[in-house]
Amino acid sequence: MNKTNNLKNKVAIVTGSARGIGYGIAIALAEEGCNVVVSDLNENDCAKVVTEIENIGSKALAVKCDVSKKADVDNLISSAVKKFGKLDILVNNAGIFPFKPFLQMTEADWDKVLNVNLKSVFMCSQAAAKEMKNGGKIISISSIAAFVGFEGLTHYCATKGGINAMTRAMALELGPQKINVNAIAPGAIDTPGAKMTDENMMKQTIAAIPWKRMGIPEDIANAVVFLASDKADYITGQTIIVDGGYTLR
Repeated sequence: MNKTNNLKNKVAIVTGSARGIGYGIAIALAEEGCNVVVSDLNENDCAKVVTEIENIGSKALAVKCDVSKKADVDNLISSAVKKFGKLDILVNNAGIFPFKPFLQMTEADWDKVLNVNLKSVFMCSQAAAKEMKNGGKIISISSIAAFVGFEGLTHYCATKGGINAMTRAMALELGPQKINVNAIAPGAIDTPGAKMTDENMMKQTIAAIPWKRMGIPEDIANAVVFLASDKADYITGQTIIVDGGYTLR
């Protein structure tokens, strides 16, 4: 079942884990022995991932959650603790990136992306940290968009920069509780969402990547597994870029 037993019997919540990067993270944590709470907007989709995790040999729980709503977030955290008795790891993965030219962006467009991508990290992290009685790991999925501008994604870029800043601040406050707070900034990753991106933009992006390929969810999941492990106990407040070298340009 397990690759290393590195995270055996740890309890992890992964938001937005029914597909894409979140799904890859949930499966990777399960392969390391984690009990995983699978969370997304569609409970049936979550249940399918739970079945996969159980087939691996780990325990899992499906919880429907809109991370932009505090009541849903509180239910997610309490459901995890009720089921498994503790919480060790939170992965803030849920996020959206609807393309919209800046001059056409409405207040509603801005608020939706800020609520889903940034406010959710505040709410989930705060609720989770209160349950991490014996320390823990909070890992947020940021983006290279925090460092490199992308047309049509002003709101998205703002949220990812915000995640990096929050990560540093939370790490300072939660360090005395032995809670590590870090972020991972993926580059272009081959997910269903990425396939909706403008084809010419994707071609230009891939051409600028030294490895000449898009990343895959496992590339991000591997970084999460490391940061969630005891091997990363002395790493906190950091944003690790996983982009095949794109931002080196």
